[in-house]
Amino acid sequence: MDKILSWLMAGDPAIRWQLLRDLLDAPETKWQAERRRTQRHGWGAQLLAEQAPDGIWGGGLYSPKWISSTYTLLTLVGIGLPQDNRQARRGTQVALDGLYGLKADDALYHRTYAFDQCVSGMLVHLAAYFGIAGDRVSVMVKSLLENRMPDGGWNCRIKRKPRPTHSSFHTTINVLEGLRLVIEQGGVHSAAAQEAERNAQEMLLRHGLFRSHRTGQVIDERWTLLSFPPRWHYDILRALDCFARSNAPRDVRLMESIDSLLSRRRRDGLWPVQRKHPALVYFDMEKTGGPSRWNTLRALRVLRWWNNGQAGASDGERSLRVHRDKIKSHYDLDSHGNPELFPPNCKSGRLGFRAVFPNC
Repeated sequence: MDKILSWLMAGDPAIRWQLLRDLLDAPETKWQAERRRTQRHGWGAQLLAEQAPDGIWGGGLYSPKWISSTYTLLTLVGIGLPQDNRQARRGTQVALDGLYGLKADDALYHRTYAFDQCVSGMLVHLAAYFGIAGDRVSVMVKSLLENRMPDGGWNCRIKRKPRPTHSSFHTTINVLEGLRLVIEQGGVHSAAAQEAERNAQEMLLRHGLFRSHRTGQVIDERWTLLSFPPRWHYDILRALDCFARSNAPRDVRLMESIDSLLSRRRRDGLWPVQRKHPALVYFDMEKTGGPSRWNTLRALRVLRWWNNGQAGASDGERSLRVHRDKIKSHYDLDSHGNPELFPPNCKSGRLGFRAVFPNC
């Protein structure tokens, strides 16, 4: 583990400050000092340098992907740029003004769910992170909370025809990340946002994060691949990171996703970049197929949450065995010791552990 931590510390300031805070429990003065370096060095500084005099990146507020203001700012949030950074605050203000207007009125409420709830979740995330709050963001949060799917999540096509009957995993994860900051910061909608977060997480859990609740089949194999930045895309590491950040209960229905994450680890103890989302970029932070500091950091952070403070893969495997023992008395085990949680006519796919479903 020491070699892995040293390798992470040799990376960009974006990696180092989060490593110091999330895995090494360094004093706040130390990791905050490293965090401030993201404004002057490395990936954060490179992205800030691309901002035009009008406060926009890439010539557009949402497009072109991935060099527009919205996606550049989301990457800067992932980097952990200090929240008082003037350039990012200005860019967020310009994006919010241009995409959603200047008034906190009924038109904004309607636009928040009719325009695209996925994008609305992104803008709530950016505004909450960079402190561009106020009445408009409150209206947007209210709209998201009051316009959910019956199963607890969100779908950007909620007002389109034919009307969807199920939440979108992509939309839901983007809204959840925005609401998490609203919850952490408190305020008028924080309690309702926390309830909505629990309901949306339950929706994901009913699917074991990536399976059909009807057939048990993997919905999209690409969701099991490791990628960063995620852009608007859902994947299981992004979902697990969301559960970890909210310190959600360690539900047995997450076991298969944890198992999948552990199976992606390389022999050298690192996690790779397995997938990228093609579009325009200013530069590549990491190469597809190579070791990833981003994914290694995120995976270890998730495992630390899963194991109550221990980040090693062996601890993750031990924790899975503990959870398997806990459910042993409730479910039959197959020949490999994995719980038989699907009806006989449901196919579980090729991954190790099976998720818990009420029914297929």
